[in-house]
Amino acid sequence: MGRCYGDAALAENVYSTQAFNQVLHFDKDNGTIHCQSGATLDEILELIVPHGWFLPVTPGTKFISVGGAIAADIHGKNHHKEGSFSNHLLSFTLFTSSNETVTCTKQENPNIFWATCGGMGLTGIILEATFQLKKIESVFIRQEVVAANNLKELMQAFEDSSDWTYTVSWLDCFAKGEAMGKGVLFRGEHALTNELPAKKQKLEVPRKPKLNIPFFLPVFTLNRLSIKAFNFLYYRMQISKPNPHFVDYDSFFYPLDSIHNWNRMYGRKGFTQYQLLLPKEISHQGISEVLQIVSKSNYGSFLAVLKLFGKQEQKFLGFPSEGYTLTLDFPINKKVLAMLDELDKIVIKYSGKVYLAKDVRVDKDTFKAMYGNLDKFQEVLKTINPEEKFSSLLSKRVGLAH
Repeated sequence: MGRCYGDAALAENVYSTQAFNQVLHFDKDNGTIHCQSGATLDEILELIVPHGWFLPVTPGTKFISVGGAIAADIHGKNHHKEGSFSNHLLSFTLFTSSNETVTCTKQENPNIFWATCGGMGLTGIILEATFQLKKIESVFIRQEVVAANNLKELMQAFEDSSDWTYTVSWLDCFAKGEAMGKGVLFRGEHALTNELPAKKQKLEVPRKPKLNIPFFLPVFTLNRLSIKAFNFLYYRMQISKPNPHFVDYDSFFYPLDSIHNWNRMYGRKGFTQYQLLLPKEISHQGISEVLQIVSKSNYGSFLAVLKLFGKQEQKFLGFPSEGYTLTLDFPINKKVLAMLDELDKIVIKYSGKVYLAKDVRVDKDTFKAMYGNLDKFQEVLKTINPEEKFSSLLSKRVGLAH
């Protein structure tokens, strides 16, 4: 769908599967779906929710394709319990550079399967996929909000909420000293019908009016003062909510999807999203160093999100593994890019990495230092894409293609 925040979907010639968006089979009894790779999560939700099924893993937007979900091996708020999209992927067919169609599962062509999951489209064109869905009774999430005075408390809240299916937190990037990392944790479960009043028990896809930002806002709109004011109000608003309370899945998973052209908040030059992952045992120290640099800058992230990942072995380029991941949004300018170079050094220092689906700037040396399975991935590429017929601006920038 072209929604990577960086250059992963860009090249001199681009192949689009958006016209190939058909659901080929939906097993309503067992909750499996077989579809073409251009089908979006939004289109799939429209079909499956009325029958009591939901996506096994979903990112913060539903306007991405299934093919993109596989290529980026998307993760959500439930990774600590249910892993990434590849954990629920049963099979897919891949069109290769030798004009062949290959069927891939965890047992059949496993190297190609795992190289494609998180491989950013470099192994070929995903044509069709089959994956497992999750059973639900309602379209609502039972949510609780936990306030945290600093990063240590916020991480402890994640540990205390490890039995919850969904956990995610927002934090204040401008908080300093003993309050650094101050934020709120949101934890949720799919609501059962016996928890809801009769009028909320229907399995209907949420329909709500959408806002629109009709023009690019001036660059000065998102400044230190405006973000600080937003952080103060947002924190107060969230901690005032009763526990538990119920929100529809759109509000819980896709809050920004309700605002058309929300990227215009950052002005005409746009923004970049920096998502890092650090090993769990050293996450507090590393993320503290990152927040110290961000809080000293004039570019505190408007949206700062912390999540906990569970254990997941990564054979090739997949992003999630056990640890904490921090996501930050910044307007594009030279000073921000220089600051991100400093953050890269911290990430490497703590044996971490950044998410390729959102990256737009790491160079070859930085990429190599972050991704330890690079050689193994390149070996698979030599067999499946030897002439580099499939490449992108990202793959050339980080040295995966010439």
